[in-house]
Amino acid sequence: MTAGPNDPDRQGADRTARDAARVTAYLEASMVPDPERAATYMAPGIAIVFTGGRRFGHPREVTAFNAGRYAWVKKRMERLDVVPGDGFTTVYSLGTLYGAWPDGTPFEGNRYVDRFTVRDGLIVTMEVWNDSAERLLTARGITA
Repeated sequence: MTAGPNDPDRQGADRTARDAARVTAYLEASMVPDPERAATYMAPGIAIVFTGGRRFGHPREVTAFNAGRYAWVKKRMERLDVVPGDGFTTVYSLGTLYGAWPDGTPFEGNRYVDRFTVRDGLIVTMEVWNDSAERLLTARGITA
């Protein structure tokens, strides 16, 4: 039996695919960086929480933070894990960061995980984890 366009499972799959595409579009805009375009994928009052509990309310704040941490940075998006929920979708973007530290030293293979919650087609939360702090500590000879 084939699912029709009004089938709830089909509608959920369509929403999930749309939400995953929304996250990908946000990530692509943020890497330009174009924080104003990136913001169009986010709901007003977005909660963006970075490693270390740093909180931001707009992609331009993330761009400013990254400008102090990196000379430049990009993501190699290796996969999206998409989890449908009741009226929302959770999207995990996993991959590695590459770029240059503020002193110009290149880096690559810096693991990251970004977790997004998408509701009504807009990102309502974003959480970010990566190895940057660990790599900076190691570069300074500080190990645990």
